[in-house]
Amino acid sequence: MYWEKPGKQNTEKTLEVVKKAVKERSIKHVIVASSEGDTVKKFRDANLGINLVGVTHVAGFKVPGEIQMPEDIRQDLINSGVKLLTTTHVLSGAERGMSRKFGGVYPVEIIANTLRMLGQGTKVCVEISVMALDAGLIPYGEDIIAVGGSSEGADTAVIIRPSHASNIFDTWISEILCKPANK
Repeated sequence: MYWEKPGKQNTEKTLEVVKKAVKERSIKHVIVASSEGDTVKKFRDANLGINLVGVTHVAGFKVPGEIQMPEDIRQDLINSGVKLLTTTHVLSGAERGMSRKFGGVYPVEIIANTLRMLGQGTKVCVEISVMALDAGLIPYGEDIIAVGGSSEGADTAVIIRPSHASNIFDTWISEILCKPANK
């Protein structure tokens, strides 16, 4: 499935694609990027019957020391069984700090930018699935669905078998379920 353009207008259609894949392929884990909580709430409310993990922006992403997702939304999601992960982004983190301070490009940034050739959402899907695996929120060695977006909402979903960050090149994207057309 290719969406005409990236963005949150594709969230409902992406959710439908994910629902179908969960049912047809017996997927047990879905990881969803959600900076303020709206996207992961939509996936929660769909009652997919799976382990749902929401991965947020790192604390300090917009304002130093602050978590972007409001606390009341975080608590609502956690109380409803959603696992939330807020941690350093595996495809930027400390390397972004070095490139900002000293200039240049570092290996992890090259990985991130290479994945962006398939779209921002594809990069996000790889990143959040590795982060969730590293946090112990999904099992090692299983195919899961990762859902990301280009800025707001969800426009990309992949079936992926993530590896830990220490072996990130063992990560395998089995299928791109949907994404914006690269135009």
